[in-house]
Amino acid sequence: MQLRAKLIVRSIFLSAVLSGGLLLSGCDRRPQAQPPPPVPEVAVVTVQQQKVVLTTELPGRTSAYRIAEIRPQVNGLIQKRLFTEGSDVQAGQELYQIDPAPFQAALNNAKAALGRAEAMLPAIRLKAERFKEAVVDRAVSQQALDDANAALQQAAADALYWRATVETASINLAYARIVSPISGRIGRSNVTDGAIVTAYQPVPLATIQQLDPIYVDVPQSTTELLRLQRRLKEKSLNRDGNDQNKVQLKLEDGTLYPLEGTLQFRDISVDPTTGSVILRAVFPNPDGVLLPGMFVRGVAKEGVNAQAILIPQQAVSRDPRGNPMAMVVETDGKVGMRMLELDRAIGDQWLVSTGLAPGDRVIMEGVQRVRPGAAVKIASADAAPTNNAKPAAQKSN
Repeated sequence: MQLRAKLIVRSIFLSAVLSGGLLLSGCDRRPQAQPPPPVPEVAVVTVQQQKVVLTTELPGRTSAYRIAEIRPQVNGLIQKRLFTEGSDVQAGQELYQIDPAPFQAALNNAKAALGRAEAMLPAIRLKAERFKEAVVDRAVSQQALDDANAALQQAAADALYWRATVETASINLAYARIVSPISGRIGRSNVTDGAIVTAYQPVPLATIQQLDPIYVDVPQSTTELLRLQRRLKEKSLNRDGNDQNKVQLKLEDGTLYPLEGTLQFRDISVDPTTGSVILRAVFPNPDGVLLPGMFVRGVAKEGVNAQAILIPQQAVSRDPRGNPMAMVVETDGKVGMRMLELDRAIGDQWLVSTGLAPGDRVIMEGVQRVRPGAAVKIASADAAPTNNAKPAAQKSN
């Protein structure tokens, strides 16, 4: 019994000792200070000025270089159509033949009348000369001389009239052959053999269009025109005289037309319904790829910006109002915010008008982890890619 009592006492003692040790250790535990958060790392791109060729992409349509609507110049019966619809015709090629018989008869009649008038003229002239000599000797009266001179003038006038009639009849006979005034592609014929036509009728017999070269008309808004003129005046945009008038063309399927065109003129009148002016360019079309009325997009060159600033699009964010902005790393290593004014997108980059200067370090990656005024660590710094003045800067309207 004594041994059992000793074991119980010893157990109670050990329990008390352990409880006291745990209590003391709990009293000595104090809250330890948390380590400071690491400085966020960001990737930046250094802003550089570069030379960029700016272009504008405008929608437009093609139109024929020359259009000739074929109409008869005399009345008559169409004997034969002498061309194949949809084929290429040459200037001077005969297209229709009107029955020439009535015009040939009119010409023959006029020639006969002219011959008769010219045959009578010498006799009347000699009679007038004899009367002129006889009136001196008072062999004939002055009235007879006057009548002879009048008859001479009338005979001369008759000869002149019939000569003009012969010329008119010859022209009408030539008009019986309807020929092409220009070279080009002719469309469908609106008349068939045996049709009766009238001179200068409102409905053309056929239409010829010259397709090589071909026009491309693109509208440009007056707002863009004024902006371009202002930038040229401010010297922020320079003209490149060598290729300034060159225009490229994109077809309806998005492919680039292989041949360059030349800007011919800018219209001086503004369309009041659209507020735009027409730019007309001329494109070579040797293979007939371009047809009148096709929808295309013309890429016209504005000029060269020798001090352009381009930054990747991923470096630009928007504030709650939608205004563009960018985060930059200032010289003291802290984050700053810059409000931007963007001109246009160039590939995967933005052309910045205002808000950045050469040497600024724009944050590309890690923007979500920083805020203005916070210190950051630059993980990598890459120079902005250069454009090498390639004509890739486009603005679509």
